Amino acid sequence: MSATKQHREVTKLDRVPLPAEAVRIGTTGWQLACTAARFAGRIPTPATWQSKLIGEIPQTFADLGPTYVKFGQIIASSPGAFGEPLSREFRSLLDAVPPADPDDVHQLFIEELGDTPQNLFKHFEERPFASASIAQVHFATLHNGTEVVVKIQRPGIRTRVAADLQILKRFAQLVEVAKVGRRLSARDVVADFSDNLAEELDFRIEAQSMEAWVSGLRSSPLGNNIKVPDVHWDFTSERVLTMERVHGVRIDDVAAIRKQGFDGTELVKALLFATFEGGLRHGLFHGDLHAGNLLVDDQGRIVFLDFGIMGRIDPRTRWLLRELIHALLVKKDHAAAGKIVVLLGAVGRTKPEAQAAKDLESFAAPLTLKTLGDMSYAEIGKQLSTLADAYDVKLPRELVLIGKQFLYVERYMKLLAPRWQMMSDPQFSGYFANFMVEVSRDHREDLDLDDSAAPAPDAAATPPGEAVR
Repeated sequence: MSATKQHREVTKLDRVPLPAEAVRIGTTGWQLACTAARFAGRIPTPATWQSKLIGEIPQTFADLGPTYVKFGQIIASSPGAFGEPLSREFRSLLDAVPPADPDDVHQLFIEELGDTPQNLFKHFEERPFASASIAQVHFATLHNGTEVVVKIQRPGIRTRVAADLQILKRFAQLVEVAKVGRRLSARDVVADFSDNLAEELDFRIEAQSMEAWVSGLRSSPLGNNIKVPDVHWDFTSERVLTMERVHGVRIDDVAAIRKQGFDGTELVKALLFATFEGGLRHGLFHGDLHAGNLLVDDQGRIVFLDFGIMGRIDPRTRWLLRELIHALLVKKDHAAAGKIVVLLGAVGRTKPEAQAAKDLESFAAPLTLKTLGDMSYAEIGKQLSTLADAYDVKLPRELVLIGKQFLYVERYMKLLAPRWQMMSDPQFSGYFANFMVEVSRDHREDLDLDDSAAPAPDAAATPPGEAVR
């Protein structure tokens, strides 16, 4: 068993007793009541009631703690799904959550590393420069003069998170009574969210994921624009993570990026490459790409931060996803794409092959002809919803997590390279087409697309270059 697997088992969240869950429900109700009171107090102001309510919700999420802040971060980085006004209000939750008590932080260092931060480091800044849902981050200097960043888990959050997740699981069961809840696999989404948070509470897993993920991207020239901070293992434990300090600007600070003369299109290509190569070839992708986790350094590289949440795709599913993308974007074989969707187990209601191919073509064809700035993601969402209704689609949990990352990515793509057309770019389309053709050639024998029955989970062979499971 790998060390990563062992850590994952150690960090499995325990079930919270019903009395503790009841207390957490009461606390949640109290915070909602406080929000209502603040909202009522702002009614006399001239703003519309909708804007007043939106303005109060982020504070409520911050008061409720790390689980709800995570949801707020999704809203903050996904204006295409939630609208720009709502996303803007939630951006304070990306890195501006109130910090933990300093005495509690010092005690955590003693428990984890055996001494206070003042003795462990030549210099340690008591005030965190960023404070988010699970952890806060401090600047420090090692005794040899190396500048580092120290990520510290919020003391005492495990029980709080576990209680919140139990409440969310009960809520997901209710949501799946409705059709939209079943389609989005609400219980699976909450289960993924729960597993990811449990894993995020062990910083040793995060440190291992950083090294494993970036090692799979170094074989391509497109990976030259990607940077991950080095880990200092002597100052890293389950609740403390010490990393190289990397200077840069946030990926959504377009003015600063352009002022430094960096090419937005090259940054977008690196971001897409990291997502495709990591997820579709190696089965490992960054699962929390909000703007607070992506910097652009002084060499024009995208710096990926916060690897607490990683998406993992099993070999069979990523083979099918590669074939689906290859069929839609390279071969434009919509009949084959329809068969692959069925094999993914997403379709509850089948239709004649010709009709299914026509429906997929109507959706996919316009996307290959538009630039990013011309795309309406609201319209794409409506079309996907219509297709989902027609075929009673229930998305596999891996696709829901991937979809969340693309909600993040589409914002950066529109900001940095709105006129760029992916499949017209020689470098990116060449990489993409060659990768897909290679996959199709080497693995066609592993899956018979003319067979309506899905293969066994172990039917797909491990792809060439497989580095991380």
